[in-house]
Amino acid sequence: MQSADAMFQHVFRNFGLPEDIVSDRGSQFTSRVWGSLCARLGIGVSLSSGYHPQSNGQAERLNQEIGRFLRSYCSREQHQWSEFLPWAEYAQNSLIHSSTGLTPFQCILGYRPTLFPWSGEPSDVPAVEEWYRLSQEVWERAHVRLQRAVRRQRIQVDRRCRPYPSYQKYSLKSLCIADR
Repeated sequence: MQSADAMFQHVFRNFGLPEDIVSDRGSQFTSRVWGSLCARLGIGVSLSSGYHPQSNGQAERLNQEIGRFLRSYCSREQHQWSEFLPWAEYAQNSLIHSSTGLTPFQCILGYRPTLFPWSGEPSDVPAVEEWYRLSQEVWERAHVRLQRAVRRQRIQVDRRCRPYPSYQKYSLKSLCIADR
């Protein structure tokens, strides 16, 4: 029931109940309890194939991006990677996705939220100022690195693209004559 509680605390209460959950074959997602809970809530369960991560491509791709960010950002501070994970997620959710032209925030919320008011008035509380300074630094580095990763991916994809073939314009009448 820990998985059910975690899903409620972090997903269901913010986004509602999903129609379907795609997950790996971890024991928490294949248990009788999980299956019964999903059935009771009317949620379909789709299990990805073992040793075939492509069946859950979107999540795997996002995990690669977040992993790349964490490796580049936390290379000197590997023991603190979990502290940077929310910032990586925040930065990722604020990037415009090429297929939709929208940020994930816009797709989920319907609008693009204000990210951070970095130009606000300084606080006279040192702990607040320190948090604010560190947060601004992490956010800026996270955002820059994710944008850099997006540009690198675009370059890689563009290298493999071929120009469209040129087509001849034919009329239906000329095609019928050529078939005789």
